[in-house]
Amino acid sequence: MKKPLISLFAFAVVLLFSACSSKPTSDAPGTAEPARRVSPNDGRYQQEHDSKPSRLPTLLEMTDPTPKAEALSRGGNNPYNIFGQDYLPLAHLTEHEEIGIASWYGNKFHGHLTSNGETYNMFGMTAAHKTLPLPSYVRVTNLDTNQSAIVRVNDRGPFHQDRVIDLSYSAAYKIGMLQRGTARVKVELLKSPAMLAQQQQVIPMQRAPELSTSSRLARQCYIQLFAISDNNRARQLQQQIASQWSVPTEIRSGNGLHRLLIGPTADTQLAQQWLNQFRTGSYPQAFFVDGNQCG
Repeated sequence: MKKPLISLFAFAVVLLFSACSSKPTSDAPGTAEPARRVSPNDGRYQQEHDSKPSRLPTLLEMTDPTPKAEALSRGGNNPYNIFGQDYLPLAHLTEHEEIGIASWYGNKFHGHLTSNGETYNMFGMTAAHKTLPLPSYVRVTNLDTNQSAIVRVNDRGPFHQDRVIDLSYSAAYKIGMLQRGTARVKVELLKSPAMLAQQQQVIPMQRAPELSTSSRLARQCYIQLFAISDNNRARQLQQQIASQWSVPTEIRSGNGLHRLLIGPTADTQLAQQWLNQFRTGSYPQAFFVDGNQCG
């Protein structure tokens, strides 16, 4: 007769612990959980909270991109709604200036797609804005330190009422706002898709003339601009340079480095012109890979 009593006692203990560990039901009076604001990106990222990377950006990674008017991206320029708030991107914008709070985003979003379909690189000079056309270029100035950076806007955000722009890790470091996390800034539009007609009036760098097959085989002159370990950054710069300068480009990888080369060309005079222009621009360390092929 003792066994049924023991079993009954054990069953009561199980019920007690189950009641303590279970969540209260929503229909119990006074126990309903408050509704939380659900992000459309819930479950998209591996990290719950954003964080800094394990290293500082390099000088090359903090190089300001050259502002240029690019075609409007297919993605990220339609009206959208976040947290019940409607946003209307200003695709035809040619002038814009605002003052407000800037924040930055890093590890949590690194490697994920931006609103216009590109891959976010926290070491690139990019930014997110709620309504500026994608892509566009802006100058962001820290009003407390007067430090500034030029960034390419290719993403949407920040979706905080008191913030106007979200900077990449490199851009935030460049304007001195990492320690506080936010900064009061001035945002100035430099180039937008609506200015594309203005870019067409700019005289591009002289293109390589068409040469005979024998001439192309005779010389293969290359100019090396840089060698870095970040393959994604190397390819990003390759696209920018090829588009900006209208020159052939090539990336050669080896020993953990990715070298960006300009060329090939069999025209030695043109090669010298290219080298001079890159050296007087953003790449003073540019050099001929093989002087015999370029001299």
